[in-house]
Amino acid sequence: MLWRAGAYGVVLSHGAAYDAASWRPQAEAISAGGTTVLALEQTSPEDILAAIRFLRQACGIAEVALIGASAGASTALIATAMEPEAVDQLIILSGTGDVSTLGDQPKLFVASEGEGLADATRQMAEDAPGASNEALILPGDAHAQAIFMTEQGNDLLQTILNRLEEHQAEAA
Repeated sequence: MLWRAGAYGVVLSHGAAYDAASWRPQAEAISAGGTTVLALEQTSPEDILAAIRFLRQACGIAEVALIGASAGASTALIATAMEPEAVDQLIILSGTGDVSTLGDQPKLFVASEGEGLADATRQMAEDAPGASNEALILPGDAHAQAIFMTEQGNDLLQTILNRLEEHQAEAA
């Protein structure tokens, strides 16, 4: 699903229990700020990299952020490790994986305190290359995209919007 809105791009990679349409509220909020958004149905690392190439080649987007949730976060990490220069910034919701070969791009790692990933999320932010890594641990026990349906959902979305806007300004 594609929301064309501007010269900056975001690829959304959903969790196993979700689909591309599940990102609609977040995609609409992101695109309202002037960002082109592509929510993937298939979220393999190869599909993610193909989506980034599509945004660059077919839509003329130079900088692309990648947001992955749960299983989609794991494949986002693999895709970024495969081609670190392809991703302008990385936002991981309730994901785990190897961060040692990621690029220096800014990274935000998010989890809920009670979902069992808080410590791993903090460690990933600490271990990932680059100087602009952050862990955001939210109250509750919601996992990945389910966080958007909690009291913390609006705060998480605003944090994502702020990071996207901030980094777009730095890249301009």
